Amino acid sequence: AYERRFPTCPLIPMFVASDTVSEYKSEDGAVHVIERRCKLDIDAPRLLKKIAGVDYVYFVQKNSLNRRERTLHIEAYNETFSNRVIINEHCSYTVHPDNEDWTCFEQSASLDIKSFFGFESTVEKIAMKQYTSNIKKGKEIIEYYLKQLEEEGITFVPRWTPPVACKSESSTSHPRRPVSPAINIPESATKEGSSSKEILNSSSSPSEPTAGTPDDKLDADYIKRYLGDLTPMQESCLIRLRQWLQETHKGKIPKDEHILRFLRARDFNIDKAREILCQSLTWRKQHQVDYILDTWNPPQVLQDYYAGGWHHHDKDGRPLYVLRLGQMDTKGLVRALGEEALLRYVLSINEEGLRRCEENTKVFGRPISSWTCLVDLEGLNMRHLWRPGVKALLRIIEVVEANYPETLGRLLILRAPRVFPVLWTLVSPFIDDNTRKKFLIYAGNDYQGPGGLLDYIDKEIIPDFLGGECMCEVPEGGLVPKSLYRTAEELENEDIKLWTETIYQSASVFKGAPHEVLIQIVDASSVITWDFDVCKGDIVFNIFHSKRAPQPPKKDSLGAHSITSPGGNNVQLIDKVWQLGRDYSMVESPLICKEGESVQGSHVTRWPGFYILQWKFHSMPACATTNLPRVDDVLASLQVSSHKCKVMYYTEVIGSEDFRGSMTSLESSHSGFSQLSAATTSSSQSHSSSMISR
Repeated sequence: AYERRFPTCPLIPMFVASDTVSEYKSEDGAVHVIERRCKLDIDAPRLLKKIAGVDYVYFVQKNSLNRRERTLHIEAYNETFSNRVIINEHCSYTVHPDNEDWTCFEQSASLDIKSFFGFESTVEKIAMKQYTSNIKKGKEIIEYYLKQLEEEGITFVPRWTPPVACKSESSTSHPRRPVSPAINIPESATKEGSSSKEILNSSSSPSEPTAGTPDDKLDADYIKRYLGDLTPMQESCLIRLRQWLQETHKGKIPKDEHILRFLRARDFNIDKAREILCQSLTWRKQHQVDYILDTWNPPQVLQDYYAGGWHHHDKDGRPLYVLRLGQMDTKGLVRALGEEALLRYVLSINEEGLRRCEENTKVFGRPISSWTCLVDLEGLNMRHLWRPGVKALLRIIEVVEANYPETLGRLLILRAPRVFPVLWTLVSPFIDDNTRKKFLIYAGNDYQGPGGLLDYIDKEIIPDFLGGECMCEVPEGGLVPKSLYRTAEELENEDIKLWTETIYQSASVFKGAPHEVLIQIVDASSVITWDFDVCKGDIVFNIFHSKRAPQPPKKDSLGAHSITSPGGNNVQLIDKVWQLGRDYSMVESPLICKEGESVQGSHVTRWPGFYILQWKFHSMPACATTNLPRVDDVLASLQVSSHKCKVMYYTEVIGSEDFRGSMTSLESSHSGFSQLSAATTSSSQSHSSSMISR
């Protein structure tokens, strides 16, 4: 199976080709040694390749197969730049001493960088990233070729036995080549080292679990303890999706349990799961959801009148959330708080639910990835069908469905009144089919009978208002005093304040009215860096240089329409009488950015003066022609014009002396957090000293 990756392997895109340098086979067939020269297309910034003067690097790999001892030893070292960088890698496949059906795999490597044109730190990061990626993919590749062999009918290879005719002769005429065990390079002898070790189950049965050492995070014990029962296919999907995130996502990587929720929500279709997960990660970053529990305190109105709270756990160990919806004044809460604060509170509840699931996993010693929600509808009447309140509820449901899939383990709806079918008809189309299957609805006092509440919740923790003995500290709700109601302007100002706790600034981009940021550079060779998210619409990103300062910025009044940003301003700096090429010049090729994309990059300045970063309207947003509800619409109470785009951005100027050797600053890249980016960022552009690449 290992030999099948030569002369090239489609599963390793950077492995372009290989040529056999030398080959030795013993007469008895026990020993086979082959040495190859491998051509690799390393994933490195084009600028670095240009400085180094190479497009490809070459490694020499020596494979020593000893059928007598049942071992395969692999040694590799770099041929390219061997006087500047020394890389040694050692791998071995051996038979497990306690179980002959298991194959042990050991791998170690050392990296010693003597000098590399001033980019030593960059080369080190690239090499370690590449090596780590190879380690994680090694198991997947060998299993791919094992499966390929199985499909060809090869499920067993007989052990080597010495030929009778040359048994004695081979030991004298052709002495066995010594095979050394895997070498662990001492840390003191290297600049950077890394190693991995795991046990691969060589049985042909796909249902048998893969064993592993504690260093292998996805070993059988880890899966059983934290993730639950996974088939080999499901485990493979999880590993592949996590690896893809590590390679493309520049922000916080979600935990395995959370990635698994998105896979389960799409029946382990990795492409569909990746799409919704990336959209969710972009959404979390844009709205700082990761910090909501630490940075946001619910208004007192919510604490007093929102009739919901956490209450122990159900019989399966899931955290239990109790919501007395019938006692809640939804109209009063929306009028007093607005949709934004209400949504924020629901998000904080979900974030707390994720935290409690982790806690209960530790307490009960088994994976708990969802919670149970108990909804009491006693008191539900026509006031709960107030149109703006239902609209807010639908939008909240959409956000939760999109960003917290497979977190609801069970929903117990108790004391459903006659008006409930009306509400259910309105709400149910917005709820995922898999989620709807988890709903249990009880009318009147049916929950007290067989198949009722006692099947799911211990008697000792049934809330007192449902006839139980446990005091429930959930607020009782009630009508919100009208004196607490606020005007739309007050709510808008409040919403703006909520988003000021971020280093990112928000801007609106209109057709004919770009948003521009002025950066003054005193020292040439300074580095302008940027990080921005395209929240809505498609934009074109430009960088201009001018020797003279533009006029004071003119703020476009339309910018005040933004709700979910600190002002959503629109600033135009380039005077309409200025001419491109005379008054100012373009220093980077225009970059088209699609809705949902996250873009990071940098530009090394050639001259002092004034640099202008510009976000310009590109085309009609992709979703302008559909009436389907959108996540962004949930976060804003105004319909957004099809001629309006939104970006969140952060810029910084770094001195050239601080910039040297920073790998992430050598290139500008799309994070690829949408299906659109895969189609629109496949080409690379290079201009001046900065890189724009996928």
